[in-house]
Formats: sequence, C-alpha cells, structure tokens
Amino acid sequence: MKVEIWSDVVCPWCYIGKRRFERGLAGFGHRDDVEVVWRSFELDPRAPRHSEEDQVERLARKYGMTREAALAAQARVTGLAAEEGLTYRLDAARPANTFDAHRLLHLAAERGVQGAAEERLFAAYFTEGRALGDQDTLVALAGEIGLDEAAAREVLQGDAYSEAVTGDEREAAALGISAVPFFVIDRRYGISGAQPAELIQSALEQAWSD
Repeated sequence: MKVEIWSDVVCPWCYIGKRRFERGLAGFGHRDDVEVVWRSFELDPRAPRHSEEDQVERLARKYGMTREAALAAQARVTGLAAEEGLTYRLDAARPANTFDAHRLLHLAAERGVQGAAEERLFAAYFTEGRALGDQDTLVALAGEIGLDEAAAREVLQGDAYSEAVTGDEREAAALGISAVPFFVIDRRYGISGAQPAELIQSALEQAWSD
C-alpha cells in the first residue's frame, strides 16, 4: 500500500497531521507493508526567501482577523500540537519560501531518508526557529540526517529537483488538493486535514480490505 502526503514544512497543521498519521499507522496491522511518500505543496509560492515580518500580523492580514484573534488562533494550534507531543514556538518561527526545502526533501527521498528529513525540517521550523529559506541552514540540516552536505549544497545552488517539486504541485491541482495536509492512499482514497489517528487507521484498514 502506498500513502502519499501532500504537505508544507511551514504548515502547522501538517506537523500535527504527521504525528496523527504516525499514530494511526502504528495501530494498523499491515503497517510494514505501507510505503509513505511525502509530496511537495507550497502554502505561499510567492513568499520571499527571508522575512522578518511579525508572524501574528501576517496571520491576521492573511485571514482578515484582528491581532487578538490571530494570537488566539496561534494559542489554539500550539495547544493541539502539545497534545501530540510537539513543542511549537510560533513566536520564533521565521516565515520563508519553502521551494528549496522541498527540493532538499526530494534529494532525501532519492537517498532513502525522506521521512527523517521531513521530521527534521518540521522541528527546525516550529521548535527551533531555524530559517528554512536559507540555503546554509538547509545544508546543515541535511548533514544532521546523514546526507552529504556537499551534495545538498550542489543541489540547492542549482535547479535540481525543481521539476519534481512543481510536478507534485501540478498533481495536487489535478487531484483537487487545495489545502494540506492531504493523504492519498493508493490513489483511491483521500483524507483531507489533520484528522484523528483513529480515522486514519480506519481509512488504512478500509483501503487494505478493498
């Protein structure tokens, strides 16, 4: 069975969804027969590589809400993340363009460490306040999961895997995916959003029996 997950590494619901998926998968009897593939999705393809913009103001502007409402929304998602064992420091998160991060994830997939790379980038952004739009930061994170730093730098300084990223995004559009996380099981079943682990396990069981 193959599960493809469209996600962005600066999406707070995607990290929560990852943890819930992992719990759902852990309860699935055929979990060792499941291949997990992470697909690229950019929440904001036009985002600058670096930004010092206040995250709360950015959220308020994006959704047309007051600063107080944006702070409340951040508190809510931080609390939900904590329930999954995740530490969110959204006050320290640094907005960035994630195209290069997605290219790095495709390199990691080719080298067999995509899952580890996805986890490392999520933690770097949401817990550590690392700048994922910075190529030196991405190279350092690549080294931390065992990728060759020179190879990672060569990828990031060129255009390698650019077509892979845009190809994932074209597929998302073709499948009608407009928000993430989105889970696709064997190209027959779809799960939208960071659904409870129990629902994810049930969907895996249904797909397997079918």
